[in-house]
Amino acid sequence: MNRLKFAIALVVLAIGLAGAAQAQKPGAAPAGPVVVLETAKGTIEIEMFQADAPKSVAHVLALVRNGFYRGLRFHWSQPGVIQVGDPASRDMSRMDSWGNAGSGRSIGVAEISKRKFEKGIVGLAYREGQKPTAADSQIFILRAPNPKLDGKYTAIGRVIAGMNVVEKIEKPDMLKQAYVKGDSPK
Repeated sequence: MNRLKFAIALVVLAIGLAGAAQAQKPGAAPAGPVVVLETAKGTIEIEMFQADAPKSVAHVLALVRNGFYRGLRFHWSQPGVIQVGDPASRDMSRMDSWGNAGSGRSIGVAEISKRKFEKGIVGLAYREGQKPTAADSQIFILRAPNPKLDGKYTAIGRVIAGMNVVEKIEKPDMLKQAYVKGDSPK
């Protein structure tokens, strides 16, 4: 009887591992909606973590669908991270103040991630000294792992195509278009 239980346990484990491997295979269908960011340097595709951060992802998807991100500039570009989402970045004369504004509608919840903040993770930014509930429209994309963010920020997605474009983005490159794959761009 113990051998039968052991054999069943091995089969269940093998099936589980096979399913996990399939879910992580390159080319597998994304689990959540895909946001497409078009820049002059190329296109970036982001799989959204809808199951992990449903309110945060819904907020960002609504902004994307309403055309909020079109014409914004990347206002932060460092070796390990880029950031976009300040509407003031449409105005080059206000460059000194970029990074201080949002859509004006904070999410109001903190969906702090259990995921590791690895290269390609897309997170919600909030200003230092504020609570995570203040997060709004500013999103960042990691060009390198940043474990200091683990357990403090909300991961809303990951780059599934165009990481080479992320590597090329500089301040003040423009986000020409943002849309949800399958929707018509606004």
